[in-house]
Amino acid sequence: MVTRLTGALLRAAAIMALITMPYLILPGTAADTSQIVVLLALIAGIFTLVEYVSAAPSVIEFRDAPPFNRLRFLALFVTVLAMAMIQRGHVDPSTLTRVFDVTGSRIGAMIDFPYSPVRLVLLILPPAADAALVENLRTAAGISYLTSLVMLLVFVTLIRFRDWPVRDGAFNVWVNLPTFDPTAGGDVVERLNRDAHVNLILGFLLPFMIPAAMKLASDMIDPISLADPFTLIWTMTAWAFLPASLLMRGIALLRVAQLITDQRRRAFAEANRLQPV
Repeated sequence: MVTRLTGALLRAAAIMALITMPYLILPGTAADTSQIVVLLALIAGIFTLVEYVSAAPSVIEFRDAPPFNRLRFLALFVTVLAMAMIQRGHVDPSTLTRVFDVTGSRIGAMIDFPYSPVRLVLLILPPAADAALVENLRTAAGISYLTSLVMLLVFVTLIRFRDWPVRDGAFNVWVNLPTFDPTAGGDVVERLNRDAHVNLILGFLLPFMIPAAMKLASDMIDPISLADPFTLIWTMTAWAFLPASLLMRGIALLRVAQLITDQRRRAFAEANRLQPV
């Protein structure tokens, strides 16, 4: 119990640090904004603490199947930190912020090719947008998208070479998939595969659909608001992380469905006095 509580407290503190980090790094945060951010950080921290200290979570998936959530948090942390340092360099330049800026600019230019998600993000800006704003948006989009791709690659590598999630013990579906009801009806494997494919399709399409939707809604949403550093950081983080998280969840669900199928085959082979393949 003590170990679980300690881990939950550390995770809650990490989530709170993630939310407040841009406002601590960037100067000039208004007092009202700081109060709202602190309140949101406290709510997120309390929620994380409750989810990880309880015997079974209510929302968070794959809680006891590391490093699924640790990998997602690390990708979020790196993305927000890098973009916050770049934005700080625009008002308070230093050697460190320059390193982040140059690296991010090269990444953005590398991923900015025709029909790429980064190019589509740039199209939401009006033709008369300032060149500095275009470059800033390209850099932020490139960093967030590349970080999400690296997160997916690392996760696929863990499944392929470290036999995630059963390498360190049995996988408990009830604890790790609290929003999935195995008794809701229908075959569990078919439902897992269906949910996985839905997540994969959405995860692939959203980086392209979100900029298109923002472009269509440009009459109601001012694209120039991306000039605000905080808006830019959280918008680009959500644009890249949410689709990647859906892809990651889809891959994980396919893996769970495969584990259940393999377990059924072994049980069938043992019942018929056969050696499992």
